[in-house]
Amino acid sequence: AFLIPYTLMLVFGAVPLFYMELILGQFNRQGPISLWRICPLFKGVGFCAVLVAFYVSFYYNVILAWALYYLGSSISAELPWMHCNNSWNTEQCWELRSLNETNRSMSLVLNETLKNSKHTPAFEFFHRAVLEMQWSDGLHEMGYPKWQLVVCLILIYCLLYVSLFKGVKSSGRRTVSVIRKHQLCQFSGKVVWVTATMPYVVLSILLVRGLMLPGALGGISYYLQPELSKLKETQVWVDAAVQIFYSVGAGFGVHLSYASYNTFHNNCYRDCIITTVVNCFTSFFSGFVIFTYLGYMSHKQGVDIKYVATEGPGLVFQVYPEAVATLPGSHLWSVLFFFMLIMLGVDSAMGGLECVITGLMDEFSSFFRQRKYAREIFTLIVILTSFSVALINVTPGGIYMFHLFDTYSAGISLLCSALFEAIAVSWFYGLDRLTQDVEAMLGMKPGIYWRVCWKFISPSFIVCVVMFGLLYHQPLVYNDYSYPNWAEWVGWSLALSSIMMIPLGAIIQLCKTPGSFKERVALSISPVEEHEEIRRSKLVRRFRAKHWFYI
Repeated sequence: AFLIPYTLMLVFGAVPLFYMELILGQFNRQGPISLWRICPLFKGVGFCAVLVAFYVSFYYNVILAWALYYLGSSISAELPWMHCNNSWNTEQCWELRSLNETNRSMSLVLNETLKNSKHTPAFEFFHRAVLEMQWSDGLHEMGYPKWQLVVCLILIYCLLYVSLFKGVKSSGRRTVSVIRKHQLCQFSGKVVWVTATMPYVVLSILLVRGLMLPGALGGISYYLQPELSKLKETQVWVDAAVQIFYSVGAGFGVHLSYASYNTFHNNCYRDCIITTVVNCFTSFFSGFVIFTYLGYMSHKQGVDIKYVATEGPGLVFQVYPEAVATLPGSHLWSVLFFFMLIMLGVDSAMGGLECVITGLMDEFSSFFRQRKYAREIFTLIVILTSFSVALINVTPGGIYMFHLFDTYSAGISLLCSALFEAIAVSWFYGLDRLTQDVEAMLGMKPGIYWRVCWKFISPSFIVCVVMFGLLYHQPLVYNDYSYPNWAEWVGWSLALSSIMMIPLGAIIQLCKTPGSFKERVALSISPVEEHEEIRRSKLVRRFRAKHWFYI
């Protein structure tokens, strides 16, 4: 059932806004904040996007630290999540390989016991060896950071700093010598062939192996069979919207930052289509891989698959290790899988932090241009700040804070960022101007589908999702732990701190703009390049009906 709202939000929400961000970044060649010279009233949208991207780094990089911990554990003599003979295992630990046909024909009572109390070695390794959740009962009992995870986190942030401190090289914004650039392109091209294809090779091998296991087809059937009654639950629609915007990257400002380094006539339309198709195929394909092994685990344990599937990052760190353990040469495949996961994750993490760095440095360029090593020092400040906050997530109670960040830092606030971005560009900046920008870059105008989505469908979809998400919001829960009221307040404060940038930015812009109230509004909703003409002629294009009714 999740695929239905996911597909609708993809087609009518995320993809049109993704294309819009590529257009805006490439045409204006500005970061996600300074870009709003096109409509100064909405500069707060840029600050909102940058804050959301920064907040996500507080917990997203922790996932990479977990993956690095798993990578290190893969080098041991025996994969520690293959058996129940470790010091952290409990009496509830059951190895899948020890369960036979007799176990699966147990009585209903015993099945209920299995469902509620039996854990796989991979489950206990993640929760007890990595997270050490046995030492914490909630947010009131956080404990001290686990030193092994701290080391992993330091290594991840060091890798991010090395990748970011010199910035993105581009002939349009930052230049490098022709020879050096050619060498970089040749090297990057060779690396991309490995990093882009390796995930599909590993996933394909895991899928083939998974299909050979008993119960795999049951898992795939569960994956493809829609449970239409779930569509009545508003949280399914909210989760689908957040997931697709998160997956495509719309609303974060990341694509605005990266597209600003494109050449002016780069075919961003082609980039949009290829990226979204590959992204959706990868998500769908990964689902097949996961559910073959969930079907296998369900078959072995003799319980319904819905009791095997878990939510959140635990799914990756419980199902895939179990999957890798079934392969011949499991150590090698484990190393390859977690190395692949780290490389893909670092790439995404770089995008979020690059949005923060580029956005603020472009907006305050006069300050940074006067200082030597400004990029290197500012990148270090951003990295250290993010690392300091992320440390709380590697304590025994860190998973509870992780879930809090995951729920509130890029949920409703991400959708609000995308919503006001769509409104600002399609209604205030104007579809007529945006169409002219596309034609100047690509030699063609965007079709009616794009224009209607930008102006009506995408904003309407997001408004509905946000409204129903707020009306039917449920108290935050992680597994059996119910969050206290103060934690909910912290979460909403986190979300509102980024959302409030939008009205705050508008108020500041209106206050600092000289003139009468009408003149302030006129200048605030018009591109900076038109301000001189507006002051001289008193003619404001955005006060005309033609501007608002253009499709």
